[in-house]
Amino acid sequence: MTSANPSPLWRPDEERIAQAQITRFQSWAAEHHGAPADGGYAALHRWSVDELDTFWKAVTEWFDVRFSTPYARVLGDRSMPGAAWFPGATLNYAEHALRAADTRADEPALLHVDETHEPRPVTWSELRRQVGSLAAELRSLGVRPGDRVSGYLPNIPQAVVALLATAAVGGVWTSCAPDFGARSVLDRFQQVEPVVLFTVDGYRYGGKEHDRRETVAELRRELPTLRAVVHIPVLGTEAPEGALEWSALTSSDVAPEFEQVPFDHPLWVLYSSGTTGLPKAIVQSQGGILVEHLKQLGLHCDLGPEDRFFWYTSTGWMMWNFLVSGLLTGTTIVLYDGSPGFPDTAAQWRIAERTGATLYGTSAAYVMACRKAGVHPSRDFDLARVRCVATTGSPLPPDGFSWLHDEVRADLWIASVSGGTDVCSCFAGAVPTLPVYIGELQAPGLGTDLQSWDPSGKPLVDEVGELVVTNPMPSMPIRFWNDPDGSRYHGSYFDTYPGVWRHGDWITVTSRGSVVIHGRSDSTLNRQGVRMGSADIYEAVERLTEIKESLVIGVEQPDGGYWMPLFVHLAPGATLDDALLGRIKQTIREQLSPRHVPDEIIEVPGIPHTLTGKRIEVPVKRLLQGTALEKAVNPGSIDNLDLLGFYEDLARKRA
Repeated sequence: MTSANPSPLWRPDEERIAQAQITRFQSWAAEHHGAPADGGYAALHRWSVDELDTFWKAVTEWFDVRFSTPYARVLGDRSMPGAAWFPGATLNYAEHALRAADTRADEPALLHVDETHEPRPVTWSELRRQVGSLAAELRSLGVRPGDRVSGYLPNIPQAVVALLATAAVGGVWTSCAPDFGARSVLDRFQQVEPVVLFTVDGYRYGGKEHDRRETVAELRRELPTLRAVVHIPVLGTEAPEGALEWSALTSSDVAPEFEQVPFDHPLWVLYSSGTTGLPKAIVQSQGGILVEHLKQLGLHCDLGPEDRFFWYTSTGWMMWNFLVSGLLTGTTIVLYDGSPGFPDTAAQWRIAERTGATLYGTSAAYVMACRKAGVHPSRDFDLARVRCVATTGSPLPPDGFSWLHDEVRADLWIASVSGGTDVCSCFAGAVPTLPVYIGELQAPGLGTDLQSWDPSGKPLVDEVGELVVTNPMPSMPIRFWNDPDGSRYHGSYFDTYPGVWRHGDWITVTSRGSVVIHGRSDSTLNRQGVRMGSADIYEAVERLTEIKESLVIGVEQPDGGYWMPLFVHLAPGATLDDALLGRIKQTIREQLSPRHVPDEIIEVPGIPHTLTGKRIEVPVKRLLQGTALEKAVNPGSIDNLDLLGFYEDLARKRA
């Protein structure tokens, strides 16, 4: 990886830089907190990590965070894990999320879109009223601060209301999407023992209705801590016996009461897509999420009251929680409940057009699918309001950058971002005042000392290393659920480099300050001592129109050898003949390295993913090394378990 100066794909003009909230923040922080007035983002970032306490104090003042009890200091303890943020302070996340109702009561807070693609608004005053009514009902059901409240819900307004009402009473929210099977949900919810469950009777996806009443009945049987179940009739069915009606709980006109909780009081539990063992139950705090998301959405994403924020997500993915936090900046958020490609591949662009989205977020996989399908967004849709297209889930390949630039608009801010469920935020990504280089994330986030390290802990520039964060972030987990001594939390991030967060990604930090993500370091390809991330292979191979998706695995052999197969899922009509085999090998040899040409190229019926859409490399590697299926993978975490049988059979034959 070199950083020989290519020319940027896009550069913000002077007007955009001047109007960006991050520019105004820097000027204000220079005047009030000693931040550098000059030197642009690089200088501001350096200050934000060198003067961490002052930076976060400035963020709370800039966004007018309301502390009902003042804090003693910003950072009581800097050690990781265990950093103590704003000790003594009390506040409430939901109170901040609903502040715009005071000044913009009749404007939309939410735009709900289903597969008809017709947006339906929920105003700020109506959102506030429903949250007030539901919070009062939760209290009457005995929900107290710290109690867990769960949702088995699609991306609908009721899910946002339930989350905010839970936060208002000091409860702890947790959710799964209704396409998760009962076992997957129970693997998550049984860990945290919820007292209330919000459910739907079913959902609509891909033009079909999916009845989930049997799954809901199983959840009720297997969650003995439930005191109440709330029925939301998406498909119009009657509430099951003993369940409460959503409409009855949200009909009152009551101003919400916001429980003032300590800064580190738990807000929600998210789950890692852990493919072996039970998913990690990650607990993040009301205050930590509040200030991290204000920084990320207000400064990095440049969102404010005039914006409309659409990210394609489900309630089972951290991006849904991140999307809901758009309310903190007074932004109208777009909730799409449906298939990302129904009735055609261009569906998300149509939604962006019809909702007037200014920031549209999606997955790198969707962008590449649009490119392969010959979608022409700007030709077919009016996307004049879209200022930024952001992608996450996996690294956006260079061809994805070029396609967005060519097919959406030359003056488009393309923000490839990377973070994790673990922090419910981004380590690196969007900066509205910086240029965009093909294949690169613009920069590390403010307050995040992101570095690339070699195995001995030496920082690297323009070389591939481990993604580490050397200072605490407010949204880092306060703990994992059911991890009383903190050993699982510590082992997940802090065993490799004591006191430093190791995330498990390979990255390059360039001498320009940008960042390149190469894929997971626990599934690195190491041929003759030369390491390469799997993402680099996927990017090269999936440019070929015949390849729908691919999976590459490096398997250490008992005899000391190293077997590296490439599995390919072919596009309809394609054949893995000698010509295609030759082109795949030539592509890898010429674009990456001769050492990383696979030992075998094997056609597969499909590529298995986690429920949040990530390719599963490590469990497949374990299967290929002979581990039994039930030990190699948590079945409840996989989108299509049948696909794993192929890899299990292959391992058996090779043995």
